Amino acid sequence: MIRLTLAAAAVAALVLPGLAAAKEPTHATISGAGFHKTISMREGPDYSSSAIGRLSTDSGFFPSAVGQSPDPMLHARPAGPLGPRYRIVWTVPAGETHLITQDVYPYAKGGAVAYTRPGQPIFSSTTIGGWYRNPALKRTLVSLGLPATAPSAGSGTNYALVAVLAAAAVLAAGALLVLVRRQRGQRSPSTSSTEFPAGSRT
Repeated sequence: MIRLTLAAAAVAALVLPGLAAAKEPTHATISGAGFHKTISMREGPDYSSSAIGRLSTDSGFFPSAVGQSPDPMLHARPAGPLGPRYRIVWTVPAGETHLITQDVYPYAKGGAVAYTRPGQPIFSSTTIGGWYRNPALKRTLVSLGLPATAPSAGSGTNYALVAVLAAAAVLAAGALLVLVRRQRGQRSPSTSSTEFPAGSRT
């Protein structure tokens, strides 16, 4: 039994990476915190040396999607602040096209981490999912144009502030309208008192 288990593990170590490499993503769209970029697999370089190949390796796409032995995934969410979240949407053609969502945190304390939600359809199955840590992920993203340091909190659009300002503008406009109407109402009697009936002037 022990020999069979070891043999199965050895086969999995060889087969699973091969399965992943045979059906690799062809597109990846990265977005978040003022950054947006799409990379694609191009003719010429082999997958491992391409930009999308390096990104999929450094983000732990394959072990989080289809599994790998030995398992490099973390047992739980890493401790400490994670920083801004960026989202990668992977396009994986395999008979039908699969879109796999992966959240990455390049500026996480202790090194960049990625999280893949389990249960996403892929290869007639679903993603295994989980957390994956690899400091090289940040370097790869920076090489694609991501800032070397985390964007400040004020660098993006503060939608809460925009909503508050919009509400204040509406209230101010309403108050101004009421004030104008009151002023018109106060001026009306004085204006009518200065008028003379027709034919009363000498």
